[in-house]
Amino acid sequence: MGTSLNRVEEEDYSSYTNSSDFISISLEDNNNTTKTATSTSKSSSELHPVCLPPHVTTWQKLNHRLREIFFPDDPLHIFKDQSWRRKLVLAFQYVFPILRWAPHYSLSLFRSDLIAGLTIASLAIPQGISYAKLANLQPIIGLYSSFVPPIVYSVLGSSRHIGIGPVSVASLVMGTMLDGEVSHSNKKDLYLELAFTSTLFAGLFQASLGIFRLGFIIDFLSKATLIGFMAGAAVIVSLQQLKGLLGITHFTSDMELIPVLESVFNSIKEWKWETIVMGFCFLIFLLVARFISTRKPRLFWVSAAAPLTSVILSSLLIFLLKSKLKHVSIIGHLPKGVNPTSENKLYFHGPHLQLAIKTGIITGILSLTEGIAVGRTFASLHNYQVDGNKEMIAIGFMNIVGCCFSCYVTTGNYFFKWSFSRSAVNYNAGAKTIFSNIVMAATVLVTLLFLMPLFHYTPDFVLAAIIITAVVGLVDYKAALRLWKLDKLDFVACCCSFFGVLFISVQIGLAIAVGVSVFKIILHVTRPNTVVLGNIPGTQIFRSLNHYENATRVPSFLILSIESPIFFANSLYLQERISRWVRGEENRIRENNESALKCVILDMTAVTAIDTSGIDAISELKKNMDKRSLQLALVNLVGTVMEKLHQSKTLDSFRSKGLYLTVGEAVDDLSSSWKHWP
Repeated sequence: MGTSLNRVEEEDYSSYTNSSDFISISLEDNNNTTKTATSTSKSSSELHPVCLPPHVTTWQKLNHRLREIFFPDDPLHIFKDQSWRRKLVLAFQYVFPILRWAPHYSLSLFRSDLIAGLTIASLAIPQGISYAKLANLQPIIGLYSSFVPPIVYSVLGSSRHIGIGPVSVASLVMGTMLDGEVSHSNKKDLYLELAFTSTLFAGLFQASLGIFRLGFIIDFLSKATLIGFMAGAAVIVSLQQLKGLLGITHFTSDMELIPVLESVFNSIKEWKWETIVMGFCFLIFLLVARFISTRKPRLFWVSAAAPLTSVILSSLLIFLLKSKLKHVSIIGHLPKGVNPTSENKLYFHGPHLQLAIKTGIITGILSLTEGIAVGRTFASLHNYQVDGNKEMIAIGFMNIVGCCFSCYVTTGNYFFKWSFSRSAVNYNAGAKTIFSNIVMAATVLVTLLFLMPLFHYTPDFVLAAIIITAVVGLVDYKAALRLWKLDKLDFVACCCSFFGVLFISVQIGLAIAVGVSVFKIILHVTRPNTVVLGNIPGTQIFRSLNHYENATRVPSFLILSIESPIFFANSLYLQERISRWVRGEENRIRENNESALKCVILDMTAVTAIDTSGIDAISELKKNMDKRSLQLALVNLVGTVMEKLHQSKTLDSFRSKGLYLTVGEAVDDLSSSWKHWP
């Protein structure tokens, strides 16, 4: 249409667009236009026709849209052009990824996975005990959660380097939410039932997201808000460990900064110098080990072995000096044996069911975010693909099975370069496949069967030191500084979630993190960017005047680029903003005594979609420009936008010199037409 219609104005619009001689061409960006056109007459003679997209049925549109929403990665492409027998094999391999690599497993791979598995087991055992206490659960639950879930994930998961087990943030959130309504000390059995039930709902929620391809929901937790949330949670977790490091008996269960600090200083009389000395000595030892491994990655085993070494040394010390260190708090008796079944401990009836569901969904989101982030990080490092929705199913079923075997929420540790996590250690230890998790689970099984009495004298202060050392890596100040340099709004989102966790609560901090992320999306959607374009001298390229200093305004033209889809949330704003641009341009022209404004050109390259409100906005804008005696031209309409404007008859008002393929062609054609005006 547009410039083509200028040549055949006497022809009917519909018959012209349906003509067999009307050749469809692709829509190109401005900088791909004819850069060699130097004269107006020449460029005008080379105008390209603007065409409607090929006809597509409603069913085809719906099918295409649904595929793009739910199957953007096209997970079924592996089944194309395959025999039925081969499709069956591929289907089993898709559901159970272990069948993909197990037949090709070699001795060299086993050697690497064995070393990695034993290495992460030395970290998983003390961390499992510590994180269970963080969730206000019995320490043995942490070891149970390091045995069954890794085996389930090894069968269903596709990440090769992830380390499965309890994590600090999910443990903290579960402990905080459940203990807020049900005391873990006064109602131990009910608290345990709610913990298992929360794990079940977390798994159901995670698996449902994966099965129904709704993984994009967790993307509402942006990286900026996660950085702030994780850092805030790490600070709260660390401050809570002062109870164990200082030997305090009566300590607040609140998870806010002020109450925790008040509890620390109000309990000075309970501080025990023996606990303080030994606790901080082991904390320094762990931090030094971590520092050595960060400076020299080849010595990763130093930080990996440090927690278990600390547990062994501290337990031995307490055992030898138990007569003189009676006041030091220890773990106590831990039962031997494999995970007992717990399906009879699930809580489905009663006043606290809503609490279990809410806790399960929140911890499920957090653990999914960690697990998916870890899987994708390692996949990008080693150039293999991880299906996010498939990972959600694996993590979900892992927690569903786990809750029936005395396990609470587990996932892969959040991966930071300097983090003190199972996933980082597993990667640095040279793991080649997920079999390293099976080795870790087997080591934990041996521990459960034969070595539990050795942990009887493990002091609480060493567990506190292990937790502090583990969560220190979650405070990623470098990432926060990078946010400040790159995007101030992202930095504000990071700070909001960080201070929300610190001063209000972990749950409210998470809500703030999600709220800020959603607000940022709404802000970008409802207030899209519009920029004035100018011509790069000697070319047919038009770019932002603010961006390119050598770009110059075209006399009598106001060229605007709309950098967003146009729909109900922003149509009124865009209408008002464009009118404001026009007023500003007219005022500038009057002040500088330049040639009068005659035409407004809208570059629609970035307008990928439009709804009825957007169509009405274009129509109203056209009427307003006509009242001002200004010509309105639309440039580079994408297929779906042009189709809707055509169906609504809005394009009829642009029949005469109103539609163009590029800004350069619009300027040349309109300028040449003005020369022939009386």
